[in-house]
Amino acid sequence: MILTNTISRLFGKFASKEFSPFTQKVINWGYVKFLGLDMSEFQSPSEYKTLNKLFTRELQTPRKLPTLKSKFISPTDSFITAVGKITKGTALQIKGMEYSVSRLLGERVKESQLGRLEGGLFLNFYLSPKDYHHYHMPFDAEVKRAFHFGGKLDPVNIPYLNKKIDLFVENERVVLECVTSENKLFYMVLVGALNVGEMVVNFEPKIETNHKAGTNSSYSYENLHLKRGDDLGYFKMGSTVVILAEKGFLTPLVGEFEKVRFGTVVADANDSSTKR
Repeated sequence: MILTNTISRLFGKFASKEFSPFTQKVINWGYVKFLGLDMSEFQSPSEYKTLNKLFTRELQTPRKLPTLKSKFISPTDSFITAVGKITKGTALQIKGMEYSVSRLLGERVKESQLGRLEGGLFLNFYLSPKDYHHYHMPFDAEVKRAFHFGGKLDPVNIPYLNKKIDLFVENERVVLECVTSENKLFYMVLVGALNVGEMVVNFEPKIETNHKAGTNSSYSYENLHLKRGDDLGYFKMGSTVVILAEKGFLTPLVGEFEKVRFGTVVADANDSSTKR
């Protein structure tokens, strides 16, 4: 059994436990003050009955999204750790640390689909423990398939990204295969991390994360159309979302080490259906 997975399960049990109202209030307010959480868009910390409820807090007021449908938005409140071009089948977890795109996405992704990604854009979004933990649809698209790969739960913070080779490939992850109405292909990869008790995917309850390393499952869908901004689910702690888009689809508008919020425009989409 992988030690980090065990630690994450134990932490998850603590975070899911409902303590007495007074004790829970102390835990919640202590967490908010220790990390300096901005709770202006959320309920009072005292309202959450477990630490996990606080971690996975929902927005009380919907975020305003850009009017133009051609704008590709950040799926999360996060920090851009890397952005660039997919080259020779590789992308970066951080500058100087390459990984194989085919290994990240898994063997069910065909060579033809990998070929469409060559020369395309990758964007990495790191969520810290203090961030809003939900992830949202970044663009109108149809979800064709979802893959779940059990694996390690190593940290995905900057120090680990700089020293741990193949971190994204070895960690537990969920891959969403998305196609726009103009047949533009992109993948959204949810990467697990230390103390992430669970990655929840709202439309697929069969995906159970942080249960068994080595899990490899696939799900296919028909007519699963989602809108930009739709709530896809959440991490039960901070983690990382990776976007991989086919060549010619996205033009980046953000750079490395920028702080973004769910709804921030991070790229222009070259998709004629959004300009009608």
